[in-house]
Amino acid sequence: MKKKVEILAPAKNLYQGMAAINAGADAVYIGAPQFGARTNATNSVEDIADMVRYAHLFKAKVFVVINTILYDEELATCQKLIHELYKIGVDALIIQDMAILEMDLPPIVIHASTQANNRDAKHVKFLADAGMKRAVLARELNLDQIREISEATDVELEFFVSGALCVSFSGNCYMSVANGERSANRGSCAQNCRLPYQLIDGKGETLISNSHLLSIKDLDLSDQLPNLIEAGITSFKIEGRLKDIVYVKNNTSFLRQKLDAFLAENGDKYEKASSGRTFYNFEPQMDRSFNRGYTDYFVNKRKEKIGSWESPKSQGQYIGKLLEIKGKGYVIENFEELNNGDGLYFINEEGVADGVQINVIFNNLVIPNTFKPLPVGTVIYRNSDSEFNKMVEKENSAVRKIGVSLYFSETADGFQLLAIDEDGHQHSSTLTIAKELARTEESVIPNIKKNLAKTGNTPFEVDTMEVEFSQNWFLPTSKVNEIRREVLEELAEIRVRDYHRETFQIEKTNHPYPVQKLDFMYNVANHMAREFYQRHGVTEIEKAFELQWDPGKSRVMTTKYCVKYELGKCARFQRATMGEKLTEPLTLKHGEVEYKLRFNCKPCEMEIWEKDAELEYEDEDQQLGYIEKW
Repeated sequence: MKKKVEILAPAKNLYQGMAAINAGADAVYIGAPQFGARTNATNSVEDIADMVRYAHLFKAKVFVVINTILYDEELATCQKLIHELYKIGVDALIIQDMAILEMDLPPIVIHASTQANNRDAKHVKFLADAGMKRAVLARELNLDQIREISEATDVELEFFVSGALCVSFSGNCYMSVANGERSANRGSCAQNCRLPYQLIDGKGETLISNSHLLSIKDLDLSDQLPNLIEAGITSFKIEGRLKDIVYVKNNTSFLRQKLDAFLAENGDKYEKASSGRTFYNFEPQMDRSFNRGYTDYFVNKRKEKIGSWESPKSQGQYIGKLLEIKGKGYVIENFEELNNGDGLYFINEEGVADGVQINVIFNNLVIPNTFKPLPVGTVIYRNSDSEFNKMVEKENSAVRKIGVSLYFSETADGFQLLAIDEDGHQHSSTLTIAKELARTEESVIPNIKKNLAKTGNTPFEVDTMEVEFSQNWFLPTSKVNEIRREVLEELAEIRVRDYHRETFQIEKTNHPYPVQKLDFMYNVANHMAREFYQRHGVTEIEKAFELQWDPGKSRVMTTKYCVKYELGKCARFQRATMGEKLTEPLTLKHGEVEYKLRFNCKPCEMEIWEKDAELEYEDEDQQLGYIEKW
């Protein structure tokens, strides 16, 4: 049996979800009225029902995100919402809180959010054995680790391949709580990682001032799809439930084309996960979407710097270098690619990210609305492409159609139209009308075919058509159009009605959890989650950070990202070129807020602690075994 491979796109709302389906998504993920990790991307149950109907028309799926941690007083409301979502036909839920597995659930498929500690084979296998049908793997994993997980369990594996990256391990960032009593695990991330910081060493000297030291580039694994499929990934996820429609359509379209090219060459093993095909009236290019520069993160292990320190804003598409200043205008390489109204991005003479908007391009001179002096050689990017945006925003920029074959024939008392779509669904309708020969000898069949092919705003595209008449019967165009509309409208209804939704009834299990002691990073915030872990052999459970925050002394982030590595001071990977060691502890400072950094070199992780935390520091050479411990 061929393995289905999926493009999974974000849906901020119904409109963008439908646009993602039209652009070629095999599935969308969307927020419910409550309990989603993006409080600014909620949707009514009624809108989700419309999303389900539209997606199922193309045999695409709808996953609803219920991925915040839950408090005790919310459990009953959450359970009721889940039953409502099942009733309207939602395909699966994406969850973080294990309390949901303790609820009285309908037979709805459950996926484990990336916030559920999906970082190694033992944890993913545990979740699969508990009834999860899919795990959204941690973004930090490399191909070898993904392959190890795939070999340990047959659960479906989903992986982010495009969009913004959380610098923290997902679910383990508590900076929003500590710096403003907002919780990322409750859908209210304050984006503290995108703020500018000073970096101060253990001697009190400022090493870097006013840089976005925790801001990292965006993810692009579009050229890694074959390697990820080989490693066991079957769903490619696009981040961005808060992004605009141009981003969603462009990135979905780009990945659709990439995956289709792979499927065309590997059709003996893999197939598309939904129906229909998309016709594009633009050329998808991911560097024309919002981006801070791209990285493959750690999928090919740690090999390059990934920081986006100049700015957390979009860098966009590389255009070229500034060649000359003329009056109040710029002469820029490849200026012919630019348009009036475009936004330009560059690093100014102070080393700060800056930009201008193009007012007009006259001959080869780019004249901005507000002129800013720049040195010749400045690298110019375009982070807003006005013409491209206008093109992609149009509804017909990506049109999805389902292939259908039409068979038009005569009956004893009229005519019949039979439609069979690419998935084998069919419907026929008859037209009772007195037969009348055409008044000319010219065949009527070409004109009938022309009118049958006018599928217009329906979701269908005619692939093949046969018209079989015993004689040259005259038939009014209005009657041909009428029977075509009737047949295709009913065929669309049949596709939605006959959609097969996978179901699964969660049953309580008691197989052992991989560890017996859970710290606050497991985000246990209610009694049902606690009961779940206890039944699976966990003996000690610390409360979620939100319930026990000790102001000023807490660990607020654990991350694979490393400031030392970005500075070229990593004793593990840059030992030959790192020069003098940094004096620790290193401190990040933004206004009055300070954080201490601690580096765990063996697992290649960095911890961020509040300023009053009392920490012990171990020399990096001791950690790595280069020198003996005292």
